Amino acid sequence: MPFIDVNGTTLYYQDTGLKDAPALVFSHSLFFNSRMFHKQVERFAGEYRVICYDHRGQGKSAKDTLDMLDLDTLTEDAAALIKELVLGPCHFVGNSMGGFIALRLAARHPELLITCTVLGTSAEEEYKIDEFQPIVEHLQIYGGKPMSQTLIYIMFGDTSLEDPSFANELNFWKDHIEGLDRTIGDAAYQVVHRKRILSELNEVDVPMLAIAGAEDHAYTVEQSNKIAVTVRNGVCKVIANAGHSLALETPEEVNSFLAEHICNSGKYYSE
Repeated sequence: MPFIDVNGTTLYYQDTGLKDAPALVFSHSLFFNSRMFHKQVERFAGEYRVICYDHRGQGKSAKDTLDMLDLDTLTEDAAALIKELVLGPCHFVGNSMGGFIALRLAARHPELLITCTVLGTSAEEEYKIDEFQPIVEHLQIYGGKPMSQTLIYIMFGDTSLEDPSFANELNFWKDHIEGLDRTIGDAAYQVVHRKRILSELNEVDVPMLAIAGAEDHAYTVEQSNKIAVTVRNGVCKVIANAGHSLALETPEEVNSFLAEHICNSGKYYSE
C-alpha cells in the first residue's frame, strides 16, 4: 500500500493508470475514503494517471488532533501531495469535503491545476450548523455507529436510498460509517465550522465545473451555481436523480460531465 509523507503527515494514496499521462486527482467526502471514486478510476485509468487519496485523519492516512484537521491544513496536504508526486498541473476533483479542498486549491495554488471539478459542494460557511453540530458532538463521543442511518440519509439522495440495485453500495458505506471511531467527529467539526471561500473565488480563472444533485440533503443547487458564477470560467450542471454523493450515485453522468470539462479546458484558456 503506497503512503507518502507530506506537510507533516502521512497520506495513503492509490496511483493507477498511465504514469506519463496528465494526472486526475480525486479528493473524497467526509465519512468516506478513496474508494469513493472507484467508478471514476474504472472510467479514466485508461487515459490518465489517476490518484485517489485519503485525507489526514480519515481512511488509512495518519490520525491527527482536532486543530490540525482544518480545511486550510488539508488543502496544503493536497498541494504537497501534488508537488511530491510531480502531478501538477493536474485535473482535481472533489466531492463535498473534497470539493472544499478543491476550491481552496484553485484559489491559492492555481498553478497546480488544469481544471477543477466540485461535486455537492459549497463555497460558503455551513448554513445547517444548528442541525449538524449535535451530530458532530455525538460522533466525537460515540463514533460513527449510532449515527450511521442519519449520515446515510444526509449523504445519499432519495432515488439512491430507494433503489434496490444500489443496495450493495449503500450497505458497504453503512458498514464503513459504523466502523468509524470517535476521531471522525474532529474531522466533522472542522467541516461544519469551516470559513467561507466565496470571496477568494472572484479571481480564480482555473476552469471550474460544479455538479449538483437535485436530491442533495446537505447542500443546495444554488450553492453550486454560486460557485460557477463567481469564478471566471465556471459552469454548473445539475443531475436530477442524485443526492450528495454524486460520484457514487450517478457515476455515468458525473464521468460524462468530467470528461467534457477536461476536454474543454484548452478552450477556456484560449479565450
